Amino acid sequence: MPIVIQAYRPEHEPAVAEFNQRLRQAGEDANMVFFKYAEPRWLPRKPDSRIYNEFFVAVDNGVVRGGYALKTQDFLFPDGSIRPVAYYHHPLSEGIVNRAHAIVGTLLLRDAMTRAPLLYCLGMGGYENPLPQMLIRLGWAHCAVPFFFRVLSPGRFLRQMQPLRNSASKKLLMDMAAFTGAGWAGLKLYDRYRALAGPRTPAATVNQVPTFSESCDGVWGRARQTCSFTAVRNAEALQSLYPSTETHLTRIEVKRDGVAIGWAVVGERRKDAKYGDMRVGSVVDCWAAPGEALAVVRGASETLQRQGFDLILTNQGHQMWCDAFHAAGYLPGPSNFIFAASRKLAELLAPFEQIRPRMHFTRADGDGLPKNF
Repeated sequence: MPIVIQAYRPEHEPAVAEFNQRLRQAGEDANMVFFKYAEPRWLPRKPDSRIYNEFFVAVDNGVVRGGYALKTQDFLFPDGSIRPVAYYHHPLSEGIVNRAHAIVGTLLLRDAMTRAPLLYCLGMGGYENPLPQMLIRLGWAHCAVPFFFRVLSPGRFLRQMQPLRNSASKKLLMDMAAFTGAGWAGLKLYDRYRALAGPRTPAATVNQVPTFSESCDGVWGRARQTCSFTAVRNAEALQSLYPSTETHLTRIEVKRDGVAIGWAVVGERRKDAKYGDMRVGSVVDCWAAPGEALAVVRGASETLQRQGFDLILTNQGHQMWCDAFHAAGYLPGPSNFIFAASRKLAELLAPFEQIRPRMHFTRADGDGLPKNF
């Protein structure tokens, strides 16, 4: 019988466990496994859900050979309309470890495109990986979402940032910069320069909140016209994405004179060997009234600094937010966070090169939530 792709049901769970075991035995990353349970633990579909996850599995005579997930959410389009769009994520194929099943990855994507013609991918680990290469061959519109970082602990950064220590000579230079304090002085001077050169923002209050309030609706309404394409970020959406039960996230609201001007979600990035034992924070998501992005970036950065992080990372698609992070002292770095839009979606985003600079994407829209940011 041919491989059949169908909704993931509880009776598939033992076969999924066996699939995951085969991946692990082949030496795959321990995180590269499919979902243990058929019912999503994050954003399960309910009758009135506007944001929800669904899982699908590729079944070969009762054996699971792969699977993928779709997160459906409302998006604002360039013409001002609101339409549901699906995010294709966590695609896994046994073809990763056994070439006899190489076709499974193609079958998964084809099935997702049939179920959700308005489809996008975001993240994917860089253009060199198989999925973005496949999407390019299929004619999807694509771009890299800019990456920014800010060093809060220069000494630890110099001693722990493994990609910058990939040769004996580089290790020596980094250690010398850390030991002599030259690296610390240089980074602090840059921070001071950006603080003096950056635009001034009127005083604002930054409050940590357990859940986002209805005041976010006003900020959403005031700022939506600044974006060409973005996920709906009203209070209802934020309460679904960032419920109080997600205690690993910090939600902040930024106000001036008692009026909400923006918000952000920050948190600690999961451990990654390339960052050594640094504590790495992330600005996971953000939104601001027109002209207030820098105030929100500074509020988010100060929150992470108070929490004791050594390094802050973020990905930001909109040029306005890129400018705000640069003004707040962040440095650009090479991005492996790739956005790709299906041909049907790209038709609604044409001309893509003109639309692209005002598309608002963050880690939260792709390979970032619920805990991979």
